[in-house]
Amino acid sequence: MEKQEEKNSIEEQTAEELRITEKAIEMLRTVFDPEIPVNVYDLGLIYKIDYEVESKTLHVDMTLTAPSCPAADFILEDVRQKLVSIKGPEKVDLRLVFDPVWDQSMMSEEAKLELGFL
Repeated sequence: MEKQEEKNSIEEQTAEELRITEKAIEMLRTVFDPEIPVNVYDLGLIYKIDYEVESKTLHVDMTLTAPSCPAADFILEDVRQKLVSIKGPEKVDLRLVFDPVWDQSMMSEEAKLELGFL
């Protein structure tokens, strides 16, 4: 009986991780760089989304199109506000990283099309 309970617990945990990750992506698609008409997720600026069920912590690594991006503070605050609005996580660990360096190949096909790269 214990193995079945453990299996159910793992399945519930996996379902919760998936739900939170999908909600995070949904919220990130509402964050735009004011200079580019494409959301940060489709631009390829989000490198990692991990949700730890035990600690109720959402870990997100993201970058910017350039380290000197003039809208950096605005974008980061918008991302943070959207992520903390998600029901479930009690903490958001948002990290700004520049490795690997962002380039246009990281954009989704939709973003490339929107920006005229296709």
